[in-house]
Amino acid sequence: MMQPLVASPNPAPHLQQVLDLIDRIAVAQGQDVPQIVEIEKLRFLPTDTFGRTWADFLNEHNFQPFTTGSRRKQLHDGIHVLTGYGADLIGEAEVQAFLLGTKFSITNLMLGLGLLRVIHKSLNSRQQFSWARLWQAYQRGCNSQFDPDTWQPELLWHLPLTNVQSLFSIVKN
Repeated sequence: MMQPLVASPNPAPHLQQVLDLIDRIAVAQGQDVPQIVEIEKLRFLPTDTFGRTWADFLNEHNFQPFTTGSRRKQLHDGIHVLTGYGADLIGEAEVQAFLLGTKFSITNLMLGLGLLRVIHKSLNSRQQFSWARLWQAYQRGCNSQFDPDTWQPELLWHLPLTNVQSLFSIVKN
């Protein structure tokens, strides 16, 4: 059995540059939208709702919501919440594999390949990478009814997380 990956503390030192590039591309393509995720509103929703779980995820990882760029970028952390994939490198790769399964996108393919490169560089001699986890994430995406380009989480924040997962046929891992 393969051991889980433990990533280095700062595997993506140029993350802000990548995010800025994604925003510039969104503006150039006319896909830049106003802020969607208002963390303060989500924090006041009842426990176990999709929105509150999203806020808790951000708090747990000391993240701020994405507030600029395209809808897809701003809603990225919601994919982690829906799928339960972590915020580490492997979790990010699983999110990209899941998204490839829901709807093929060259962007997700390129992000996934870039993450695999970073993961490979961060492995030490005792660690092995599990392709099975990425395949499982891809299959989960294929079997879901989730469309990352059309979902509207702002209409679902008040619902229990389990109901939102059921709505999109996202089965537990």
